Amino acid sequence: MTSAVVTARVGRSLLGDAAPERLPQRVMDAIRRQQDDSEILVSWIQAVVIIAFATLYFLSPKAFSEDVPFRPVPWVLGAYALFTTVRIVLAHGRRLTGLLLAGSVVIDMAMLMTLIWSFHLQYEQPPSFYLKAPTLLYVFIFIALRTLRFDPTYVLMAGAAAAIGWMVLVGYALWDQDMDDLVTRNYVVYLTSNKILRGAEFDKIVSIAMVAGVLGLAVARSRRLLLKAVAEQTAAMELSRFFAPEIAKAIAGADRALQPGEGELRQAAAMFIDLRGFTRLSQTLEPRELVRLLGEYQGRVVPIVRKHNGAVTTYLGDGIMITFGAVQTTETYAADALRATEELLDSLNAWAAERRAAGQPAPGIGIGVSCGTVMYGVIGDQSRLEYAIIGDTVNRAAKLQNQTKAEAVQALTTLAARDLAVQQGYDARRVHRELPARNVAGVAEPMDLAVVA
Repeated sequence: MTSAVVTARVGRSLLGDAAPERLPQRVMDAIRRQQDDSEILVSWIQAVVIIAFATLYFLSPKAFSEDVPFRPVPWVLGAYALFTTVRIVLAHGRRLTGLLLAGSVVIDMAMLMTLIWSFHLQYEQPPSFYLKAPTLLYVFIFIALRTLRFDPTYVLMAGAAAAIGWMVLVGYALWDQDMDDLVTRNYVVYLTSNKILRGAEFDKIVSIAMVAGVLGLAVARSRRLLLKAVAEQTAAMELSRFFAPEIAKAIAGADRALQPGEGELRQAAAMFIDLRGFTRLSQTLEPRELVRLLGEYQGRVVPIVRKHNGAVTTYLGDGIMITFGAVQTTETYAADALRATEELLDSLNAWAAERRAAGQPAPGIGIGVSCGTVMYGVIGDQSRLEYAIIGDTVNRAAKLQNQTKAEAVQALTTLAARDLAVQQGYDARRVHRELPARNVAGVAEPMDLAVVA
C-alpha cells in the first residue's frame, strides 16, 4: 500500500468524504454570502458578551480598595467595545477580508488576555493572581464563535492565539516574581494562595488546544458535508428545470438508489400537444426566430398545465407530452386534463391571432387527450436512467392528437374520458360534438370520440 493511499485513507477517516472539486460560481457566492452573514452574527454575539461582562463588572461589589490610582479594566473594556463596534460596521458592509478576519481573531484574544493581565493591577496583587481568573473561560466562547463561519482555519487560529496568549501570561508571571518562591506542587496551596502550579497551567493550555483542535476537525468535516449537500441541492434545483418538479423531487428524495424497471400503475390522463405546420416553418424561419416562437408557445402552455395539476413529461420539439395524475396522483385527473385543454385552446388561439396581427407566422394547434392506466417508473440502464410514463393510454393520446388533422379540429378526447371527467366535476358544455365509431390510425378498433371546442 503506497503512502498516498494511506494518506488518503487517514484523511477520509478524519475529515470524511472529499468535497466536490468544483462548485458553480453562483453556489460559491451563496456560501460566501452565508459566511458574511455569520460574521455579522459573530460580531453581535461578541458585543453581547462585552455588555454582559461590563454589566457584571460595574454592578458587582468591588473587592479592591477605592484608593487604587488606576483601574485598567474599564479602559480595556472600552477599547474592546470600540474594536467590536468597528467590526460590526465592517461585517455589515461585507468588508471583512481574510486578512482582516485573521487580524480580528488575534485581536479578540489579545484583548481578552490584556483584560485578564490587568486584573493584578486592578486588585494590587502579584501577576500570578490573574492566572486564577475565571475570565479565561471566555476563551472557549470566542473559539466556539469561529465555528459559525464553517471554516476551520479561523477556529484553529483562535485556539493557537489563546494558547500562546496564556503561555505569555504564565511566562510573565514567572518572570516578574522569584520562581523558587512562586511555584508549588501542593494543590491546596495553589488554590489558597497566589502560588503557581505548573501542571494546572499546562492543563489549561492543553485544554484550549484540544478544544480548538476538536472543533476545527468538526468544522472541517461539516464543511465537506455542507459542500456536498449544496452540490446535491444545486443539482436537484437544476433537475426541476429539466424535469417536472414532482419528478425532480422524487429523484432527490429517493431513500435508495433508483433502479431500472421500478414503477407502479396509476390512473391518469395523457395529453399530447403539437404545432401544425412547424416543419414548414423550420425551413423558412431563422433559427433564432424559430427558437423564440417555441419559447413563446411553451411559455403559454406550461403555466396552464401546472395550474390544472398537470406535469410536462417530455418536450418533443414542437410537441409536448403532458400527464395529469401520473407523476402526482389526483382524483380529478380527467377533469383537470379537459379544463386545461379548454384554457390551452383559448390561450394558444389568442397567441396565434397576436402573431398574425403582427405579420408573423402563426402555427395551428392539435391536442389529444386520453384517460386510463399508465405505468409510471424508471427505465433505462444503470448508466442512463429516465422517469417515464408509458402505456396504451399514452399511445392513444398521441394518436388522437394526429387524428385532429383528419377530423379538421383542434382537440380530441374519447367519450369515455369525457364521461369520466364529468363524474369528476367537469362542466362538459364545450365538448359539443361527438364522433362515434371513428377509425383512428394505429388503433385496431373504432373509437368513440368527442371534440373539445
